[in-house]
Amino acid sequence: MGVIIIGGGQAGIQTADSLRSGGYTDSITILAEEEGLPYQRPPLSKDYLAPGGRPVPLPLRPASFYTDNDIDLRTGVSATDIDRDNRAVTISDGTALPYDHLVLATGSRNRQLTCPGAEATGIHSLKTLQDAEELHAALTQARDVVVIGAGFIGLEFATAARTHGCSVTVLEYAPRPMARALTPAMSEWFTDAHRRNDIELRLDEGINHFEAGPYGGVCAAHSTTNRRYPADLVVVGVGVIPNDEIATRAGLETNNGIVVDQSLRTSDPRILAIGDCANYPNPHTRTRTRLESVQNAAAHGRHAAQVVLGATDRYEETPWFWSTQGTLRLQMAGMSRADDTTTLIGDPATAKFSVLCHRDGQLVAVESVNAAADHMAARKLLSAGLGPSPEEAQVPGFSLKAHTKQALLNPA
Repeated sequence: MGVIIIGGGQAGIQTADSLRSGGYTDSITILAEEEGLPYQRPPLSKDYLAPGGRPVPLPLRPASFYTDNDIDLRTGVSATDIDRDNRAVTISDGTALPYDHLVLATGSRNRQLTCPGAEATGIHSLKTLQDAEELHAALTQARDVVVIGAGFIGLEFATAARTHGCSVTVLEYAPRPMARALTPAMSEWFTDAHRRNDIELRLDEGINHFEAGPYGGVCAAHSTTNRRYPADLVVVGVGVIPNDEIATRAGLETNNGIVVDQSLRTSDPRILAIGDCANYPNPHTRTRTRLESVQNAAAHGRHAAQVVLGATDRYEETPWFWSTQGTLRLQMAGMSRADDTTTLIGDPATAKFSVLCHRDGQLVAVESVNAAADHMAARKLLSAGLGPSPEEAQVPGFSLKAHTKQALLNPA
């Protein structure tokens, strides 16, 4: 009966790859809603939007990967229901496919605005290849761009729009950008950096309604502070919603995603959930977490494959993330909180530095800008539980890379 994977994103494709490389010989079927080869999503908000000719999507794996590994990739196909008693998935053409193990890698979808005027043409979100293609074309004509939300996607798009010469305003309801992911110190640094790039970053200011012109296209955004911002192109980046409806219909436990245990199994041991849609017990935060990142998706996929192959290990990967905003490469390892103690190393004036986050004297996260060596060192330290103390990090000239080398040679 084999494995059925619902979802053709990073998590689903990685599961199939890891199953085959791990020696799995039964059938593997991937159900992917979008047509065409599964592709990498991160470039869609960065390189894909750069000025120039029509860009080409980067496939997650070449077409030969699926044929060479006897993987049945079905594109343009959606799963509609799960029959747990008979272990079968019904797909959009009414066919029932039997499974031995089922992996839900259903991902997430963009949260939509419901404010007045949100239906005007010229208002976009960014999630799929089609979204990116529409925005790439729109940027060649746009003059006044308004971005709703100063998260990773919003700021990546805002930076890309500036390279097209557009005037860019970002409305963020929270008091600082990327507040869910970053410490206040790093948020403040990025606020200044984007404003130096002539991005009008408006904090504590959300969207109230949009104004449409005589032909139905957006012409302005009106904020919660009663300001009017001209706009012929709007991008909305206000978070995502996990695609957990098929799990709910199947009677699986859901709560801000599909609830899984420490091995990524759902309440049905034959069914796993991974990636953006999975709410899992995070040993690093000691809370349940649903992460939206390529690293999390790929790591979940590798672990799910091992579970299908018989492993019983808990999922304990250290989370890490990145965001490229123009010349600024932000990399994060671990998960910070706003109340963590922070220590800055490096020189923010040169746009090459890191912020170390401690909680109860323990290193819990490191945020780095254009400091790849710090980021790699942080991932090793956090995985090994060998971070420097706050006092060590505050010594003038402290090097995270040197500390890591010494700590791994002589772990205490």
